[in-house]
Amino acid sequence: MLEQLTKNIREWVFKSEKPVIIGVSGHGAAGKTTFVSELIEQFEPHKVNYINTDPYIVDSTIRKKTIIQYTYENEPHSFKMTACHPGAHHLPSLERDVRMIREGVDFYTIDVPYLERTLISAQNQLTIVEGMSVAFLQPKYFDITIYFYTDGDTEFKRRSERDTNERGMNIDYLRQSHEERRIQYEVFMHPYREQFDVVINTTNEGIVIEKMDLNLSKEEM
Repeated sequence: MLEQLTKNIREWVFKSEKPVIIGVSGHGAAGKTTFVSELIEQFEPHKVNYINTDPYIVDSTIRKKTIIQYTYENEPHSFKMTACHPGAHHLPSLERDVRMIREGVDFYTIDVPYLERTLISAQNQLTIVEGMSVAFLQPKYFDITIYFYTDGDTEFKRRSERDTNERGMNIDYLRQSHEERRIQYEVFMHPYREQFDVVINTTNEGIVIEKMDLNLSKEEM
């Protein structure tokens, strides 16, 4: 299913007479990064602009000190702000950068310790913006929007394997924070899926495309 989706997008981009911007979002370990990597492989990688939105997320040292209150299933909650909350993202900066792509302005991505800056070129036909921040930006800034999610158990299994092996995080800490993080996701982020063109649910049992509201033949796109 996803192979056909990437193929259709590839064909559409090649036929488009103007640059295309695709926004891909979802929570961590939902499969969005794998999808983006496979989509980029459909093109000449050096001719694709790629923006990872992690640098637009407020630093975790600040979020840990920001305690928010919310209600979930009629129960009050108080916990540190996670990246599932729109307030954890510097959306004006991301909006500015996406607008510069649309207006044909070259710029470099944000240079952070964990991610080397790259040039975003107005000469490239395709730009992919990938990360949680995309969910909170208005859909009008993108030509296609794709949202990935999975259930809590699958997310924890995937995140724990990735974060302990690749990032050296403590499994006990991950387990303690996962439940509240997941609640914030359900309350603050998951409702935004309704504004996406494509919604994909990925689990260890399989992949389900829950929404496919695309018309890749539209001349205006």
